[in-house]
Amino acid sequence: MAQTSIVPADILLARRVQEMVLNGEEPPPPYICRDDGPTQVVSSTLCSIPIIDFGLLSSPAPDIAQQKQELDKLRLALSSWGCFQAVNHGISVSFLNEVRQVGRDFFQQPMEEKNKVCKGVEEFDGYGADPVPEEGQSLDWSDRLFLYLYPQDTRKYTFWPTNPPSFRGVLEEYGRKIMEVTDLVSRGMARSLNLEEKCFVNQIGEEATLQARFNYYSRCEWPDLVLGLKPHADSTAFTIILQDDVEGLQIHQDGKWFTVPTIQNALLVLVGDLMEMMSNGVFKSPVHRVLTNSERDRLSVAMFYQPALSREIGPEEGLVSEEQPRLFKKVKDYPTIHWDFYQRGMRALHVARV
Repeated sequence: MAQTSIVPADILLARRVQEMVLNGEEPPPPYICRDDGPTQVVSSTLCSIPIIDFGLLSSPAPDIAQQKQELDKLRLALSSWGCFQAVNHGISVSFLNEVRQVGRDFFQQPMEEKNKVCKGVEEFDGYGADPVPEEGQSLDWSDRLFLYLYPQDTRKYTFWPTNPPSFRGVLEEYGRKIMEVTDLVSRGMARSLNLEEKCFVNQIGEEATLQARFNYYSRCEWPDLVLGLKPHADSTAFTIILQDDVEGLQIHQDGKWFTVPTIQNALLVLVGDLMEMMSNGVFKSPVHRVLTNSERDRLSVAMFYQPALSREIGPEEGLVSEEQPRLFKKVKDYPTIHWDFYQRGMRALHVARV
């Protein structure tokens, strides 16, 4: 890899990774972040992230034994991996493919069309890259489109693409369907802990927020040096990720990185820090990252589900006892605190610990 001149991160972020790839440019120094030697990757065939059948959990005439087995599997998944693959979640494969397609259609447009909904360097909404991290932190080899969905009055339609023409309708419908999935998931999580099934739904509250992030990871000829998304944990209650058929998302566990398999009809549910707090540490918020690929680009759609910033969040009382003391304080505005640490390449969970 040839030497390139040093360009400030804020100037680089005014450009797009896609544009650099189309121009045949090498990644500038701020994108170089892989200093951990040979990548520790476990083949996806060995990555045993559980698959949870929500058809069994939501059946009106359940097989009690089967349902209990699935709930036990869910609890084990969230206390070990901090994530699971959800199937039979109520969204058809054909519609999931529509969501993937409108995302891909948006990113494959000319730059001048995408830039109609571009964001400022310090803004979240719109097309572009995340705000500039603190000095010394690497940049991600990706472009994204970030949009608020719920509550509905948080939507800023000036940042919603008008091309492709079907984008708005598809995203609005996907948002409605994902909100139904968040209810299924929240209830399943509670039941797996033998709690009242609406306890997490009630704690998060009616003003829950849902944000969409379409991630486009361009090809990169230096996958050993450049990451699509740097290691981090989410601030959310949980994140629901729709992947395409290109593997790249990895979960960190026991000192190794495990590649998450892609499953066409599955939604990957990833525990965030707020759910680790609400479960009093039973569920784990996993550190994860995204690799780059030298041959193919990659698209994912992440939906971030969490309470309003003003909502106070803490461990469910049914999970606190003499045998299992309270591990976390009640917190407000945690996503803002989390973002401040994320920009420094750090986790924030410790600020909520007792």
